[in-house]
Amino acid sequence: MILIDTHTHLFLEQFDDDRNKVVEDSIKNGVKKLFIPNIDSSTTEKVVKMGKDYPGICYPIIGLHPTSVKGNYREELEHVEQWLSKEKFYGIGETGIDLYWDKTFKKEQEEAFRYQINLAKRLGLPLIIHSRESFDEIFSVVDELNDEKLKGVFHSFTGTIEQAKKILSYKGFKIGIGGIVTFKNSGLANVVAKIDVGHLVLETDSPYLAPTPMRGRRNESSYLKLIAQKLADVYCVDIETVANITSQNAKKLFAIA
Repeated sequence: MILIDTHTHLFLEQFDDDRNKVVEDSIKNGVKKLFIPNIDSSTTEKVVKMGKDYPGICYPIIGLHPTSVKGNYREELEHVEQWLSKEKFYGIGETGIDLYWDKTFKKEQEEAFRYQINLAKRLGLPLIIHSRESFDEIFSVVDELNDEKLKGVFHSFTGTIEQAKKILSYKGFKIGIGGIVTFKNSGLANVVAKIDVGHLVLETDSPYLAPTPMRGRRNESSYLKLIAQKLADVYCVDIETVANITSQNAKKLFAIA
């Protein structure tokens, strides 16, 4: 059984003391490939280093996170372009719109999101979309720019079945399911039950959002197995079926063997 964590921030300081062990534990638990989305220019070198330290295991992704969009966002986007010209990345992100923490730079977030959508289309790379309190705004932008070149993941999905159907209408997108699906009162399992597993990829978003029964701890890629098991229970299939389908989805989306 091979699982793929399509979204982990393993470069963050929460892992500085035991990063090697976290990777080893991941592999022992069948999570053989980890995709590492960037936040902003302060973390790019760390993301790149992950790919070089763990070749064939960690796959770097570069972008500008919406909560890092400030007055200097154009410089940050130039930084993304510069790094894309000198290193190999497997996606653009994470990008998107986040209106949960601060709406001050809403217009700038939308502009940065558009820029990164066009960048992903131009380079043929998948887009990692962060959407928090912002589905309407996200859909408005994607409706405007969607075409056959656009593909990616709606990361850490927590929406309704109607919002899931809207995402799937874009054809090139998968829905990223993480630890929240295991939370008793989230209601996400009921939504996921109405979506074919063929539309899903798995993620941890570690060190955040650890699944039950690890909730409240630092999340790790090895816990992806708990998310896969929850989906197996939801779909009344074995965990190997969930692993095979979601891993094939991830491999195809990110163009890896």
